[in-house]
Amino acid sequence: MSEPLRHDVDVRMGSTTDALTPISVAERSLAAGAVQWLGLAAIALAAIAADQLTKHIVTGRLALDDGIHVIGPFWINHVQNSGIAFGLFASATSIVIVLTAIAVGWMLVFFARSGARHPVLPVALGLVIGGSVSNLLDRVRLGYVTDFIDLRYWPAFNLADSFIVIGVAILLGTLLAAERIPRGRGRGAPARS
Repeated sequence: MSEPLRHDVDVRMGSTTDALTPISVAERSLAAGAVQWLGLAAIALAAIAADQLTKHIVTGRLALDDGIHVIGPFWINHVQNSGIAFGLFASATSIVIVLTAIAVGWMLVFFARSGARHPVLPVALGLVIGGSVSNLLDRVRLGYVTDFIDLRYWPAFNLADSFIVIGVAILLGTLLAAERIPRGRGRGAPARS
């Protein structure tokens, strides 16, 4: 009598459950998880609170168009801006409100899909979203934004504007740094001469 043939299954790491089809690419979700959403919310809420508090202090202490010299070219000057940067679109407040709301919505959708892509995204987008929402709240409630940081050689701005610029700068810096790393080099790969 002959013994039945044994079929040993060769199971290797990186194979599918049938042990024959190799897995060519490891997939991981880039969607934002709870930690990323918590980070984004904390940064955005802190930005909104800081901006609204400083605007409240300025409007409570200074009359419109009054200013206080702090040091060098730095002044605190209470002004109102119904437009966007540099006073552009001052007569189109409703359009600015709609465009800002669309931009914030787009950033939230982008973050939901890509929030785990890079650890800096919650911070950078948190600053941009927080600054945008804080100015949006003022435009909806008051029809204008209170600006007060005056450097004399630049139009007056507020903390929300600063948060937006800093957030965008972090995003651009991260993108530029990522582009400087040669593609295809692994962590253990030797550098080419």
